[in-house]
Amino acid sequence: MSLFHVTRRSLLAAGTALALTLGTVAPVAAQTPPGVLIVGQIAEPKALDPAAVTAVNDFRILMNVYDGLVRYRDGTLEVEPALATDWEISEDGTVYTFTLRDGVTFHDGSDFNAEAVKFNFDRMLNEDHPYHDTGPFPLAFFFSAVENVEAVDDLTVRFTLNGPYAPFLSNLAYPTGLIVSPAAVEEHGADFGRNPSGTGPFTFVEWRSNEAVVIEANPDYWDGAPELEAVVFRPITDANTRTAEMLAGGIDLMVEVPPVALSEFQGDSYTVHEQAGPHVWFLILNTKEGPFADVRVRQAANYAVNKTALVEEVLEGTAEVAAGPTPPAFAWAYNEELEPYPYDPDRARELIAEAGAEGAELTFFVTEGGSGMLDPVAMGTAIQADLEAVGFDVSIETYEWNTFLGEVNPGLEGKADMAEMAWMTNDPDTLPFLALRTAAWPDQGGFNSGYYSNPEVDELLEAARVATDQEERARLYKEMQTIVQEDAPWVFVANWKQNAVTNEAVENFSLQPSFFLLLDDVVKN
Repeated sequence: MSLFHVTRRSLLAAGTALALTLGTVAPVAAQTPPGVLIVGQIAEPKALDPAAVTAVNDFRILMNVYDGLVRYRDGTLEVEPALATDWEISEDGTVYTFTLRDGVTFHDGSDFNAEAVKFNFDRMLNEDHPYHDTGPFPLAFFFSAVENVEAVDDLTVRFTLNGPYAPFLSNLAYPTGLIVSPAAVEEHGADFGRNPSGTGPFTFVEWRSNEAVVIEANPDYWDGAPELEAVVFRPITDANTRTAEMLAGGIDLMVEVPPVALSEFQGDSYTVHEQAGPHVWFLILNTKEGPFADVRVRQAANYAVNKTALVEEVLEGTAEVAAGPTPPAFAWAYNEELEPYPYDPDRARELIAEAGAEGAELTFFVTEGGSGMLDPVAMGTAIQADLEAVGFDVSIETYEWNTFLGEVNPGLEGKADMAEMAWMTNDPDTLPFLALRTAAWPDQGGFNSGYYSNPEVDELLEAARVATDQEERARLYKEMQTIVQEDAPWVFVANWKQNAVTNEAVENFSLQPSFFLLLDDVVKN
């Protein structure tokens, strides 16, 4: 037991008192309680219902409150057992039968069993389910292949798919697949997202809007009680404010450290953590109309942008130059033979001249900030300069993040020639399937906002997601990457290395390639 007695009121008081005193005390005076980890998050969560949210910011909390049937093995994106102890897959890849862990209960005291699993997926996928209206469920398409979920007995659950679907296990490990308490959903209805109950290492205590989300250790956790007594997640949207609070001792762990602030955390008092993950930052090009309908002009844009300078000077070395649409974090599916487009403005000018696109006017949508967007205004301004240096006339239009998505996701036709974008995914299927197939054009419900279309890429992606042999999937993905890089529907810019900083009181913390925070083994002295 820590010297700090954990109560709901004292935990919240600790977080808020520290926030109020930071401006009036010297850094050494601010000290967070032992056993209680104070985390500086980038934003207020939208909800604490894993089926209802899409942001990594929310996932970082949820992964500590809930479990899935499977999870990513520590330090990897490989799947291992969690609430399911094992599983069998039918020969045709369409039936998954899971054996569930015995004796597990939700934080509200109700039983975890096969009926609870069925409830979770039926709630997401069946419009006639009595609690489907507790959504919406924006990532339910992760499980669109699920035709039926059957509770065979208390500890056996069977998923029948409408066809082989290779990413299924990986998607079950993603936060959208986390298992919530049916009893809590039935009790709270649409307010479940403010009253979460899972089976995870920490239980929900309180959410005070724009101030703190507090969770405390679950002493009966099936995988062993956490080392921490509690965690307080504080939303600190402004990165400079988050940096100042970390330096002043008001938070113990800070995520997404601005590149320019990394030098502030040198020495024995802090540890800077870095971890490559499945992230790609790119420019969507409008391949349907305008200059970028010509592949030569798209290739010219890739040659024109000095991506090495962006990574080293704007991002201070916190990313690596991207070679194509698949992040290298997916080592088994990544095409290592691909080299990034080199910075070659002369070659860019040649291609522009061949296409007769000299002096072309480009409208460039840039966001002020958003999930994984890597200093987007500075990046956009530098890219504008590079493109103008080879003869384009580039006009930037800047938008707040949600407004930006409202402009970009419905498609660029009639609005813009290019737009910034970033994705963090859990499987090499997700991004290309949702953003590069012809059937993923916005008017068909996908995110292919630049209207790229190549029938060969379509065939490769369709084949890869039903291939049950990983080596065959890898071959298909690598071939897809080669074609997409040549077609250049995007400017491939960077793969981010996520970062965080902890103070000297924090031990046993490490970042995960999933971009989630897993805190059950962390120690706070």
